[in-house]
Amino acid sequence: MNQYPHPIIAREGWPFLAGILALALLTSYFIGGFAAFLVWLAALFVLQFFRDPGREIPKDEGVILSPADGRVIKVERAQDPYGQRDAILISVFMNVFNVHSNRSPVDGRIEKIQYYPGKFFNADLDKASLENERNAIVLTTPDRQTVTFVQVAGLIARRILCYVKAGDELTRGQRYGFIRFGSRVDVYLPLTAHVKVSIGDKVAATTTILAALA
Repeated sequence: MNQYPHPIIAREGWPFLAGILALALLTSYFIGGFAAFLVWLAALFVLQFFRDPGREIPKDEGVILSPADGRVIKVERAQDPYGQRDAILISVFMNVFNVHSNRSPVDGRIEKIQYYPGKFFNADLDKASLENERNAIVLTTPDRQTVTFVQVAGLIARRILCYVKAGDELTRGQRYGFIRFGSRVDVYLPLTAHVKVSIGDKVAATTTILAALA
């Protein structure tokens, strides 16, 4: 099980949850009725959005795990603009009902991190990968293969959080960041990787295997 010091509810959501719960209590006390119902409904949404359950890490060797919960919207050959190479691109789209904690898909050392301010197009559009606000991590695995994974902001997402830096060692399933309120993660793999998912598949961070390295 991936160790995380604040299970169930992500620490990124604590201020939001505290604020909406306080508002719900005040609304119930001073106003009540349908207004209170709506605020409690909003509190329930915030609670489910920031949930962050622990995940079992597959024991398979040489596999690429999904870095996010969501739906696969792209599997294709593409140019990795961060690792400067031809690659296989797998994109995972997260809607507002998915868990938004991001986890490392592989073991390895972070070679560089590149942050780009940008726009906020709908994250399931093709142009979002290169035009939206994004944060790219280029990592080298123990067997010297390059894997790049990119947090991409979406139409509603306005904050990309990344807690690692160049030179850090990541283990697969390790929590490294969070994107608030709808977004996507792009994963660039070596051309020799064997893809295990298809467009439309629902995936879960850490537990779903996206591909196997050759």
